[in-house]
This record gives sequence, C-alpha cells and structure tokens, in this order.
Amino acid sequence: MAAQASTRNWSGLLLLTLCFLSCASGGGGVATATATDVRRRKLETKRHLNKLNKPAVKSIKSPDGDIIDCVNVSHQPSFDHPLFRNHTIQARPSFYPEAQYDESKLASKLSSSSHKKQSSKQISQLWQKNGRCPENTIPIRRTKEEDVLRASSLKSYGKKKHRTIPFPLSSDPDLINENGHEHAISYVEGDEYYGAKATMNVWNPRIQQSNEFSLSQLWILGGSFGDDLNSIEAGWQVSPDLYGDGHTRLFTYWTSDAYQATGCYNLLCSGFIQINNEIAMGASISPISNYGGSQYDISILVWKDPKEGNWWMQFGENHVLGYWPSFLFSYLADSASMIEWGGEIVNTVADGDHTSTQMGSGHFPGEGFGKASYFRNIQIVDSSNNLRSPKGIGTYTEESSCYDVQNDQNGDWGNYFYYGGPGKNPNCP
Repeated sequence: MAAQASTRNWSGLLLLTLCFLSCASGGGGVATATATDVRRRKLETKRHLNKLNKPAVKSIKSPDGDIIDCVNVSHQPSFDHPLFRNHTIQARPSFYPEAQYDESKLASKLSSSSHKKQSSKQISQLWQKNGRCPENTIPIRRTKEEDVLRASSLKSYGKKKHRTIPFPLSSDPDLINENGHEHAISYVEGDEYYGAKATMNVWNPRIQQSNEFSLSQLWILGGSFGDDLNSIEAGWQVSPDLYGDGHTRLFTYWTSDAYQATGCYNLLCSGFIQINNEIAMGASISPISNYGGSQYDISILVWKDPKEGNWWMQFGENHVLGYWPSFLFSYLADSASMIEWGGEIVNTVADGDHTSTQMGSGHFPGEGFGKASYFRNIQIVDSSNNLRSPKGIGTYTEESSCYDVQNDQNGDWGNYFYYGGPGKNPNCP
C-alpha cells in the first residue's frame, strides 16, 4: 500500500511537470517560472544523486528492488566533507565493552525458557541473497531520483524533523501536538553513559499515510532537549517517505544540534564511517516476526571507544559496522546523559483522526511474547567500559491508550519491556 502511494506521488510529479511545460509553451508567465523551478530542482537532484551514489566496484540487485553498490571504503560519502579529508579510518575498535554474563550460557537458557526464543533463526538482509561485496568495499543502498523528489526539499532529504526526541520530563501537550511524533520508551538518566545495548524483535508495522513512519531503536543522548541536543540512534524502521516502500529496514541516525542542520539517516551525509562489507544501512532485513508465530530479533550495541573516543556500532554479535567520530559532537564527545530504548511513530492526524499507523507489532504490551514487540537484555556501558544492567529505569508514552510500554525483569531476559500498539482504536483519542 505504501509502495502504491509512492508510485502515485511520483507519477503526479511527472504529470505536473508536463503540465507546467505545456502551459509554458503557451506563453503563460507564471507557468513558465514554475516550469523553470521544476527543471532547476531536477538538475539539483541529479547533482545530489551524483554526490551520494559513488562509483561502484560491483552492484547487486536485491529481491526487493534495491540496488546495493559496493563502494571503496575510502570513497564513502563521509569523505566529501572537509573535516574528513585528513581523517585516518580506524580499522577496528581499540576496546570492546566487557560483558557481565556469558553469551553462550545466556543463549542456552533462552532456548529452554518460557519465552521460547528461537535463537537458531538468523536475520539477514535481502540483498545478500544475490551476492556479497568484496573486501575493502562497503555496501551502500543506491539512492534513486524518486527517493529525493519525495522529500519537501533537497535540504530535508534524509533528515528527521526538529524535536523528535521523546522527552520523559515534558508534559507540554502543545509540544507533543506540534511535532506529531509519539513514543513508547524505557529510559535511564542521571549518570554518565558510554553506550547501550539491546535485543529487539523485528516487525513490519502498517503505515497509514506515506509521510508517516514507525521505528524501534535505541537513543544515545547528550545535552539539553533544546537546540544543542546530541543524539546517536540505531534500530529498524518502516518509512515509505524515505525509502519508497513498506519494507522493514536497518537504520542509523545522528545529530549534534537537535536535528536542525547536522546529521542524517544512514550514509546520506557525511558523518558515520562504515568499515563492514556485509551489512548495508537502510537495506531490508528479513525474516520478520509473525503474530502468534516465530519471533526474530536483532541485537544492537553502540559504545564509545575509551582510547580513540569514537562511537562504534555493532549489529548482532559479529558485525562491527563502523563509527561516528567524536569530533562530530559536543556533549557526546565526552559521554551521554540519557539512554532511551523503544518505539516511535509519526501521527499526521489525517482527516482530524489519530493515525492507525502501528508501533512495533501493532499490539499492546499486555499480549506478551509472540504477539507484542519487545526489547530484552537492555544494558548500558559504564565509565569502566563494562556492560551492565541499568538502574532506575523509567517509562514514558504520550498516550498509553494508543501506544504503551511495560517494564519487567527475569533471569533470562534481564531487564526487558514490551511496547507498542495499534494507534487509532475506540480508546485512543
């Protein structure tokens, strides 16, 4: 449904352009100016695409229609920026966080637990079915012209809107209504944090409007919730506006000024430096969890290298993807002051009603395992570079009758929570 909406938007733009050109040939002054604007934007879009889509050593056609370009690691988009011109790529982290539990023992426990986690079922990315990228290259999802044209402007392409962070201490309804973003999260604050980890099950939530999205992620936050906010984010999302379809995709995001001028999704601007040749940012992940059936989850770890100071990201237990250089940030150049885990959706209030865009599985936390979405084994990295259980976990949601969150703890999943919901329903205003 999202893909159909995207096609209609693209077709509409072409028809509009043809109309403008036709009207211009008839001598309409206003139409001529508008046609010129359309041509200018298309030219600017082409230049932007040439900047984003680097020459490929190899290209792979994914079953979902994406093209994955295998680009030399030293030619990735970050190195277009003057700040990176003399940057030496850090080939690997200097240190990894020390776990406080044995992963193999944990996996054994989970396989026999009441949660019945099916650890043998691995999540991969669809494009990998048709090939792999060579060593010393990284896989980059090719940006299409229609991807850029769906954005309101070139400047806004690949960026979140200002003020999209859930602020647990805020109860200002005007702020909530203004930004249109709703959340169901668990969080910790009041200490110095040097990273976070979580395992989350993966779903394919239904999106009502093509300009809405649904995501599940962790946030590494520093600074105030004003214009100086630093944020590193990673998880999975469904975003028809960004990708042109309704597939569930791996994503990252960063900003050093509360989403104003800095930062972007994935590799759509300078910032994140990728070193891994197996995982593509923004590419579809598969399989996904089934309601009442098999559950599939992914693990994400983000931590600050205590020697070099860069923020690293790991996907699963084996894929170290790359890092955000510390010089991108002000507050996060030192440490984070808040960690959040959970879900986020956009509610455009189409036709005056709350959106029916789903968060997570689209079902409330009370339905439990196999039906509700979860984050399990949530942890933080402390100042000694140790992974440990967070203390003083809080929860936050703007409207629990639309999307809710419930914390709990046990020996197998450690600190965990179920979250999400259907959005519009008889109890959701």
